[in-house]
Amino acid sequence: MPASPAAVDIASLFMTRELLLGRGLAVLAAWVLLNLVGSGYYLAHSDRRHESFYFHGMNVGWGLVNAGLAAWGILQLHFVAPAGLVPAELLQSQLFNENLFLLNAGLDVAYIMTGYYLRARALVPGQALPVRLLGFGRSLWVQGGFLLVFDATMWSLLHWLGRDWFRLLG
Repeated sequence: MPASPAAVDIASLFMTRELLLGRGLAVLAAWVLLNLVGSGYYLAHSDRRHESFYFHGMNVGWGLVNAGLAAWGILQLHFVAPAGLVPAELLQSQLFNENLFLLNAGLDVAYIMTGYYLRARALVPGQALPVRLLGFGRSLWVQGGFLLVFDATMWSLLHWLGRDWFRLLG
């Protein structure tokens, strides 16, 4: 017996969202690779007395954290729509994903602002290890900036995709 048109629409929208999330996680994984390989190389060739050592060290740390998040996200992806999926469940998971990226975007702004704070603290006379604060602050700018663009883009794409979902609940 063929599936009803509503069931096909629900499964199609579900899989479209999973594809979007998968592509976003692929972008995050590429960022992870860039950080681990690029900053890993420069960290190994940097002097601890310079800002670049702390910048690349922090980037490697961010790369490890983001690798864990990307791996977790990839493991959460579904390659087949669950049987019996109803529009209310679809909408609930859609709103969860949108809110997650929106929350992360807010955290990204906090990372960027913390980078400014650390760099300002480094300029205080007598500050212990100002190069560390400068390097960590610059890393927070770069990581927070990338993640802000990433999370805002993912939220926007998910939100745009979700506009079709209300039609199913109609």
